[in-house]
Amino acid sequence: MHDTATLPVGLFDSGMGGLTVLKALNARLPHEDLVYLGDTARLPYGTKGRDTIVRYTLKAARTLVDMGVKMLVVACNTATATALPALREALAPLPVLGVVEPGAEAAAKASRNGRIVVIATEATIAGGAYQRAIARLRPEAVVTGRACTLFVPLAEEGWMDGPVVESVARRYLSDLFPPPEARPDDAPDTLLLGCTHFPLLLGALRQVVGPEVRIVDSAATTAAWVAASLERQGLLRPGPPSAVARCRFLTTDNAARFARTGSLFLGRALDPAEVALVDL
Repeated sequence: MHDTATLPVGLFDSGMGGLTVLKALNARLPHEDLVYLGDTARLPYGTKGRDTIVRYTLKAARTLVDMGVKMLVVACNTATATALPALREALAPLPVLGVVEPGAEAAAKASRNGRIVVIATEATIAGGAYQRAIARLRPEAVVTGRACTLFVPLAEEGWMDGPVVESVARRYLSDLFPPPEARPDDAPDTLLLGCTHFPLLLGALRQVVGPEVRIVDSAATTAAWVAASLERQGLLRPGPPSAVARCRFLTTDNAARFARTGSLFLGRALDPAEVALVDL
């Protein structure tokens, strides 16, 4: 077990949104080595069919497993919602965690009135994974799913705020979050960001939903779940917590672009030399 505990944690996303999970995990467990794969050549997953998403996800996961990881974190909501059971079956006994359950738990706890809006990709909303997960935790909750397909390319372009982004956000959400003076008492009080790309648009989303709505980002909750799972299974890396961890970055297309946009998600400069190109 000791040798296994020294292996890195693998994280996977269809693009760069999962870097928000890596950032949160690195902050929580700074001594753990991490390796991240963004399948940017096939981005976005959210508009593709179920079988295609499962096939792409399995290929990416096996790439990380072949490199040697002690746990796989599916830091992509679409892949989690669509392919998590297939991944767990194919990769057993390797622990595989997704982002849906942590996000659902955080939203269920955050909402005061049980009215929750989930925004995500088309595939995630159509699959209903968040709706089912919240219903298990809080059966009386009223959950509304809304596919916000354009948010992913906006985030990948680094368009995080401004009139264009706010206009798109209002087009998607104004009927669910009317102006405060016209908002009924039973209006949703919680917005769950069901895509790891969406935290980059937080400022624009806040302008649309108003200051009273609780916005839930599953990245921090997922990091807490990963930490608890590693500890429970005896997989925490031994050694002093102050040890400097190594983060490796892999992409399937254009390392320079990954570094440029990935820097926005990480909140620090990412050098293209830090990003390796892989072929799935």
